[in-house]
Amino acid sequence: MTKVLLIEDEISVRENLSDLLEAEGFETITAANGKVGIDLAISQVPDIILCDLMMPEIDGYGVLARLRQEILTATIPFIFLTAKSTRRDVRKGMDLGADDYLTKPFTRAELLGAINSRLDKQIKMKNYLSNNYSDIIDFSPEMLLIKSSLRRAIEAGQRHEFQTYYQPIVDIISGKIIAAESLVRWISPELGMVSPAELIPLAESTGLIISIGEWILENVCKQAKIWDEANLSSLLFSINVSSFQFTQVDFYQKISRILAEFEIPANYLELEITENTIMSDFHTAVYTMQKLQSLGVKITIDDFGTGNSSLVYLKDFPIDTLKIDRYFIHNIANEPEKSAITKGLIQIAHNLDIKVIAKGVETEAELNFLRQNNCDAIQGFLFSPAIAAAEFEDLLINPKYLPT
Repeated sequence: MTKVLLIEDEISVRENLSDLLEAEGFETITAANGKVGIDLAISQVPDIILCDLMMPEIDGYGVLARLRQEILTATIPFIFLTAKSTRRDVRKGMDLGADDYLTKPFTRAELLGAINSRLDKQIKMKNYLSNNYSDIIDFSPEMLLIKSSLRRAIEAGQRHEFQTYYQPIVDIISGKIIAAESLVRWISPELGMVSPAELIPLAESTGLIISIGEWILENVCKQAKIWDEANLSSLLFSINVSSFQFTQVDFYQKISRILAEFEIPANYLELEITENTIMSDFHTAVYTMQKLQSLGVKITIDDFGTGNSSLVYLKDFPIDTLKIDRYFIHNIANEPEKSAITKGLIQIAHNLDIKVIAKGVETEAELNFLRQNNCDAIQGFLFSPAIAAAEFEDLLINPKYLPT
């Protein structure tokens, strides 16, 4: 049975929609506010989420941004239900990763049509990825559409189907933005907004991740050049690198060429790789990392603590920065095990002259814990989600700071 999470603060609307959905055979779970909705989404992992936009404390935008940061909920179809229908409101929701947008009052047919449309897309995507990883070729029209849409988008980058968003990385002492992590979004005319959690596995399974990765590198370096020439800031630009890219024999040469082409200093660029990428071929990975560092490029291990390596290997990694996964940061002040692990990681990294960034910081309690334990920098929803380049530029021109 399809499980629907309905997040709606108006009790009459919530009850009416719940009755309608249950009459149509859906299993419905309900939440009266955004906080409860987030908790239920993570614990219950529904098949689809319907969320009111205007709610007290945590609005629909906040709920969506939070859930898109979680592995379990990052790809769940998300539909806004709202009385607000301006283009600006719709665009903001879609930029955050919403799948659809229903304006109140809507009909039963409109609601069911939106739900079934998003569920169909989700099933097609899951089947496609499952088939590829199982070495089963699916030549159905739907799967060919997804694959051809991605190929066309890559070959026609000038159509701006791909967009680069940037999440600020903030110095924990000064409260200033010191770096930007770049994240790709694909807005497909046929499929709508495709989240990174869907896009990257799809791109890897088709071999298209190499082209996408190179486009991201070039686009980020181009943006770095623009902001540098405008004297906005000498930021460090952080880019996630797939294991498929990193293990290419000419990866070092590509990085060198792109830096020269866009005429930006190598120390403006930081490459994020995972523990598993390194451990899959340890000696070759270390050699490549050392060559990149010789150029001046910074190297970061992303989501440390979730991969296959151990602390024994940390001293052998030629890295500049370590990013602690958001799992260890969530509610850290109240969970002794997470606190002990994070304290230890920070101390060990600093002893090895490695900087530490905490990911997924969402509360002042988490920030205060990290300050007390000398973490170097943070990123997360407490300061800002990933935002479009124009919005990030506004942050550079009109800076905001971390809570003190």
